[in-house]
Amino acid sequence: MESVTHSILLSPPDVGPDEAAAVARALESGWVAPAGPDLTAFEREAAARVGSPHAVAVSSGTAALHLSLLAAGVGPGDVVPTSTMTFAATANAIRYTGARPVFVDSTDIDGNIDVVLLRSVLRRLRDGGQRIGAVVPVDLLGHVVDYTAISALCDEFEAPFIADAAESFGSLHRGRPVGSFGFSSCVSFNGNKIMTTSGGGMVFTDSPDVAERLRYLATQARQPVAHYEHTEVGYNYRLSNVLAALGRAQLRRLDSMIERRRAVRTAYRDVLDRIPGVRVLGRVSQDQHENCWLTAVVVDPDRAGWAASDLARALAAADVESRPLWKPMHLQPAHAGADAAVTGVAESLFLRGLALPSGSSLCDDDLDRVLSVIRSVAG
Repeated sequence: MESVTHSILLSPPDVGPDEAAAVARALESGWVAPAGPDLTAFEREAAARVGSPHAVAVSSGTAALHLSLLAAGVGPGDVVPTSTMTFAATANAIRYTGARPVFVDSTDIDGNIDVVLLRSVLRRLRDGGQRIGAVVPVDLLGHVVDYTAISALCDEFEAPFIADAAESFGSLHRGRPVGSFGFSSCVSFNGNKIMTTSGGGMVFTDSPDVAERLRYLATQARQPVAHYEHTEVGYNYRLSNVLAALGRAQLRRLDSMIERRRAVRTAYRDVLDRIPGVRVLGRVSQDQHENCWLTAVVVDPDRAGWAASDLARALAAADVESRPLWKPMHLQPAHAGADAAVTGVAESLFLRGLALPSGSSLCDDDLDRVLSVIRSVAG
């Protein structure tokens, strides 16, 4: 193998001169605060992108989830069913409110929440007299959950549907943009996401009252009077105007960045689908038009003759970053003893799955380097 000259990262920020110019203009405007014209415009433009009447830009995807749960009235004593295969932020935000997460296992095809299992969990909780504060499914690695089925379940069980779409901004479900579903939808603009504001997130909602409540809580719950008056506890969760300027520039490039990630996934599929015991995580469906945020391989070691961990070691030796899939929340020490409906699928995907470099800035030469390592391991 030719000498390695640089690291290949999993999903680095894809920023350039457009973003630099936008940030410079924001700085020159003097609006270097969590308020300003770029922040207002970013919310308006992002809302238009997803077809949602209201958007509230905040400091992180975690903040978006926390605020949404509070706005839905979730609090101590409530239970909140959610995906067990997710980043810690989902479960942490539920815990912030004093509610208890109930972890629901995954489907093997894409790692998303098992809707049939979710129904049984909701029935058990209701029949047990527990208050279901909300339901929070997660779009794993940009794979979109069955929003249609989950919306129907939430209506049936009279529970607010809060979509953790942190990883799926730009995706569609049955032709409808992610961000336009549920009581609210929460996205992340962290540095490794499909588009970035460095750190940041956003909540989309159809309700003007919910949007007003979110903004109020995100600005320290300050009352609209001349002095500083607070009748309840709020949070310092608003996004900076400077970072919103970065987000506006990224939003204009979103379609091209998604197109590149799809091309990367196609290249992986062309190689991986030929290897016995190996598959790309996720389904190929016109109903689920995904942003391809991260492409992950799932390896059956008995059939392939090698494991995902073997590939991870070979990639690391070539200075290529990879990452196991999320360790399920029901296996995390921080949530030991939590209620969970488990089938073993999420744990199996954690042990057999590996996320591969998927960034929109991944050039063809670097992609070839990754594919060469995969071929060498596969023999």
